[in-house]
Amino acid sequence: MIFVTVGTHEQPFDRLIKYIDHLTTEKIITERIIMQTGFCKYVPEFCEWKSFYTFDEMQSFMKKARIIITHGGPSSIMMSLQYGKVPVAVPRQKKYGEHINDHQIEFVREMADGRKNIIPVENIEDLKSIILNYDKIISGMSVELINNNVDFNNQFENLIFDIMKGK
Repeated sequence: MIFVTVGTHEQPFDRLIKYIDHLTTEKIITERIIMQTGFCKYVPEFCEWKSFYTFDEMQSFMKKARIIITHGGPSSIMMSLQYGKVPVAVPRQKKYGEHINDHQIEFVREMADGRKNIIPVENIEDLKSIILNYDKIISGMSVELINNNVDFNNQFENLIFDIMKGK
């Protein structure tokens, strides 16, 4: 099963939903597709969908999915990683009216370059090849969710200690 989520941002992300629906229509994708379409205006014809699912439903879909295709929002990407999945991240883009700026492109690039545990897709036409070759692409990729809390807390503690000593 492939789970697609566009998050809760109020601008539609029709470009992604239409493209996945098209791949299903053309029988390029033959497995079950479940979509969370948010505020999209396009209504998928060949995929299961709902504008919004409950948090429990989202978790269930992410756990069961072979592939998770998500917008470039940190929460959706992190939730995918939390369930041991390598998400395919398609950032919303300002030039298509999908967001107010291109922060999702920047975030997805940073994650892909730094953590190397997501598959970035800025050109929607690349999505077909990525879906068809997903298992090969992710072989050898880490899905480790790196947590910087311990380092942050240690640095913060040292900073406070230095302040208290009058440095």
